[in-house]
Amino acid sequence: MKILKTAEIGVESALRQIESERVKTTPDSSIESVVRDLLAQVRRDGDKALFRFADKFDGLSLDSLKVAPDEIKEAYRKTEPNLLKALEASKKNIEKFHKATLRRSEPVTRTVPGVEVWREFRPIERVGLYVPGGKAAYPSTVLMLSIPAKVAGCEEIVLCTPPSRDGKCSQVVLAAAYLCGITQVFKVGGAGAIGAMAYGTETIPKVSKIFGPGNQYVTMAKMLVFGEVDIDMPAGPSEVLVIADAKANPKWVAADLLSQLEHGEDSQSVLVTSSEPLAVKVIAEMENQMRKLSRLKIIEKSFEKSFTVLVKSMDEACQLVNAYAPEHLEIVMTNPAQVSKKINNAGSIFLGSYTNEPLGDYATGANHTLATSGYAKMFPALSTESFGKMIQVQRVSKEGIKKLRFAVETLATAEGLDAHKNAVTVRFS
Repeated sequence: MKILKTAEIGVESALRQIESERVKTTPDSSIESVVRDLLAQVRRDGDKALFRFADKFDGLSLDSLKVAPDEIKEAYRKTEPNLLKALEASKKNIEKFHKATLRRSEPVTRTVPGVEVWREFRPIERVGLYVPGGKAAYPSTVLMLSIPAKVAGCEEIVLCTPPSRDGKCSQVVLAAAYLCGITQVFKVGGAGAIGAMAYGTETIPKVSKIFGPGNQYVTMAKMLVFGEVDIDMPAGPSEVLVIADAKANPKWVAADLLSQLEHGEDSQSVLVTSSEPLAVKVIAEMENQMRKLSRLKIIEKSFEKSFTVLVKSMDEACQLVNAYAPEHLEIVMTNPAQVSKKINNAGSIFLGSYTNEPLGDYATGANHTLATSGYAKMFPALSTESFGKMIQVQRVSKEGIKKLRFAVETLATAEGLDAHKNAVTVRFS
């Protein structure tokens, strides 16, 4: 982990160095050409392409792409009771939060007497969820994607997840799917899964919007099928930024920074503080703690891409945060809420020394599907609203059309749209 001092190089130079080690969500052109070819094969050959990919990339000879409902139920039955308890506890909190934040209908706005305008929520009828596999199984991702889809009222939910070397999907992922009432699960991963959900195959239904994280191939596939379907957001390597003052516990801060580094070699952690003694202690703690962690080899590589930034003031810290736009932001200070008000760009904010990022990954109820690589400047956290759309509704009375007549007739005339004008005028003939 490198140390940068803004007093010596300035905030902008510090940011450039951090960004130089940040793996971008948008993959390079070589990946794009590969993914375009894979997507074209799925569009042309459907299931046959997916079976080919399973054989070519994973050495699997699959009999079927769909996971049988009995297999999903059996996975749930075989899952260790304490793990099921943990999944159920998280599910309860996620449901509670996502139900509370959804507005089915907004208040009516009367723009002029006799004219009412409002919006009503409608769910997307068929959505596709992608749950990555490979280095780890992610049942929490099943919860974070499935629960808001269910709360929104999506009629059909399609879930794709890659199988392991034995040709079966992760037992705990299937158990989470069963817990969430997901019955359409397909053992398909990578760009092929995104193509299958975007275009539809003989087995996998075409969806209207695709959700979920993945590697660079998955991310590129999502970006290339955008327009054919909608997507949630670009989602790349995980990252956390921690703002900490001199009173922060270095052992706790170190543990939080390491928690993101174990996701992958391309993850990044950033500590921002005005206290050099704290910075030194945190780095020492990280080096000590990582030796005891099971994913040490991964952490060692992502640790090299990580930074500590010594700032002169809290204003500099906030300037850096807003420019970096972290996926996760922990504010470990005496008055975290005060600092939070100055932050415009972050995927999810964690206030105080006890509110660490892993709590949000699993159990606070907030969603852990967040934009990375600076996309938090424009993309919000995944929410129930992401699984639907707000439809505008308007109601105009006889009094209202009289009030609007002048504006509509005048503007329609200016734009040369006589039929628009006449549609109003005719009502006064």
